[in-house]
Amino acid sequence: MAKEELIQFEGLVTEILPDARYRVQLDAGHEIVAYTAGKMKKNRIKTLAGDRVTVEMSPYDLEKGRLIFRHKDERPSTAGGPPRRGAGGQFRRR
Repeated sequence: MAKEELIQFEGLVTEILPDARYRVQLDAGHEIVAYTAGKMKKNRIKTLAGDRVTVEMSPYDLEKGRLIFRHKDERPSTAGGPPRRGAGGQFRRR
């Protein structure tokens, strides 16, 4: 017997809950509770409130889901990243 097809939705993480769970507002308007998929844990992908995510759900229970992908942020960062140590730095390599 084959596994049931999982349904994928996109949404926005609205709240971080205890026990590695998240409250996600789907683009369709529903709000669900989701947990992080194992590959995201293995690769140490952090998810914060306000992140766009893809959620996988079973057709039998549409109140729970699994975060399978965190979309990259489209807006440019204002901080510019970590400080660089190069030509103009305080220390020089001998």
